[in-house]
Amino acid sequence: MKLQLLRNATLKLDYAGLTILIDPDFGPKHSRTSFTGRSPNPMTDLPASTDEILGGVELVLVSHLHADHFDQMAQDIIPKHLPLICQPGDEDKIRSFGFTDVTPLNDELTVDGILITRREGNHGSGPVLEKMGHVMGFSIEAEGEPSIYWAGDTILYPAVRDTITTTRPDIIITHSCGAKWDDIHIVMDAEQTVEVCRIAPGHAKVIATHMEALDHATVSRHDLQVYANAHDIAKHRLIIPDDGETLHRTAAKS
Repeated sequence: MKLQLLRNATLKLDYAGLTILIDPDFGPKHSRTSFTGRSPNPMTDLPASTDEILGGVELVLVSHLHADHFDQMAQDIIPKHLPLICQPGDEDKIRSFGFTDVTPLNDELTVDGILITRREGNHGSGPVLEKMGHVMGFSIEAEGEPSIYWAGDTILYPAVRDTITTTRPDIIITHSCGAKWDDIHIVMDAEQTVEVCRIAPGHAKVIATHMEALDHATVSRHDLQVYANAHDIAKHRLIIPDDGETLHRTAAKS
């Protein structure tokens, strides 16, 4: 497995012989409006050109249609013939962008020997949930590869806990910037990310992403590392990659 964090939630995953692009946000720095008045979004540039990012991509996964997960530029420049998997209910909108091979992930499906399973997520709590709309996470598994649970835009709540404890993934990918809407967290913060590390199986690694790209975030990479250190979370247990950084893992748990 080779996993590259590009920016925010955008990942490029080489897995079981397939190259997968996850939640593409291609907009230039400061090309969208601010959420809080602190800065236009995104707050950082991509670490590579879109041509480089799209090179070799064979499958696109889109968890939901917020602009920082599937922005206008990505909608425009991703080749329309590429197979694209989305959450149920988003398929017609995505087809309206010109994509011709769109499959909703209702439960699970297998692509080239890779099992992809939809997981539940809550993009906030209380009155914010309806405003944020439906989202999904997913699990990815294949023979000879580490199992991955991509939690997505969700807080830590019982369904996420249950996925971690019942599926026992090798890798858990969290969105950990502590973004808020109406002063309510809509993704995990440092405390919830550390709790994921505690409830994860002993062999698992937690990879914290979705950081330092949007102005409604409240937790930086440094903040998260300081909090994790203060709560005795080992650095090999919680990985906080930089934009553009590539992580490798070649063996699944026995």
